[in-house]
Amino acid sequence: MSDASSTPAGSQQFPITTALEFPEWTIERNVGMVFGLVVRSMGAAKGFTAGFKALAGGEVKQYTKLLEDSRRHALDRMIENAQVLGANAIVSFRFDGSEIGQSLTEIVAYGTGVVVGPKR
Repeated sequence: MSDASSTPAGSQQFPITTALEFPEWTIERNVGMVFGLVVRSMGAAKGFTAGFKALAGGEVKQYTKLLEDSRRHALDRMIENAQVLGANAIVSFRFDGSEIGQSLTEIVAYGTGVVVGPKR
């Protein structure tokens, strides 16, 4: 994921930015809020070993990988949602996350789906 503002509309990459607009494109239509949601669990065995690493301090790589994968998955789902609604780009992109109980993590990617075209 990156601010893909240099990607032309209609190309293979799906333009996403945290900004409110793309400098070189015009927002022609707003299709509304788009999102991708993932709820993940570490699993008992991995969670057990990660718990020991957390006690020792430092980075817990099992959780880092889980969250990186979950963010990518949520981002992919958000793009799919945007395409279903007819968007060809997303502005105001954000991630959010929370815990559900003691073993589940929720990650949501969200933004505003838009149709962009060339500057006039």
